[in-house]
Amino acid sequence: MSHKPTLGYWRIRGLAQPIRLLLAYVGQEIEDKYYECGPGPEFNKDCWFNEKFTLGLEFPNLPYLIDGETKLSQSSVILRYLARKHGLEVKTDTENNRLELAHEEACDIRRTFVSTCYNPNFESLKAGLIKQASTKLKEVDAFLGENTWFAGSSISFVDFMWYELVDQLNTLDPATLSGCDRLLQFHRRFQALPAIKQYMESDRFLSRPFNNKMASFGNE
Repeated sequence: MSHKPTLGYWRIRGLAQPIRLLLAYVGQEIEDKYYECGPGPEFNKDCWFNEKFTLGLEFPNLPYLIDGETKLSQSSVILRYLARKHGLEVKTDTENNRLELAHEEACDIRRTFVSTCYNPNFESLKAGLIKQASTKLKEVDAFLGENTWFAGSSISFVDFMWYELVDQLNTLDPATLSGCDRLLQFHRRFQALPAIKQYMESDRFLSRPFNNKMASFGNE
């Protein structure tokens, strides 16, 4: 009997959006289990904490994926699992090296970006964030080069991470991507994938918010 995997996360894009995009790309229907914290200033999270240790997860956290007997947390672990399951693994050492480099750079940039988004002094930090991210993205643009996807000619899980990161940084301020023509082409190319385009036009697609209610940016 077929089943739909359950993806649990806050009702935001956040760390789960690349997973949702990958599942849409491979045509896997899922059950989105959304958690929503209460209003400020408390931002009560009991909706998650009341379930956290009842799901059989070895390391309970959000996002989580329950796929039959497989129960996983940690967004990169989930992405790697789904890539293996759906045949999106890279084939050569060169591709794998590129994938790993792109993955670590995405994690580093996202970590700085998100921590700033949740900082109450976001507005005073914004210009510095844009400058820092813009410098790093130019390096990433050069790394992408003339490749269709980050690992090479074949799409991999890291492309779903990079699409989401580029999309959010471009929303923050298009100047962040100034001089990054290849990254912008990658962004357009990804959105034009038939399965992605169909998903983004459906009522299943969560376009906003990027971040949770207590964030200073992307919380609406």
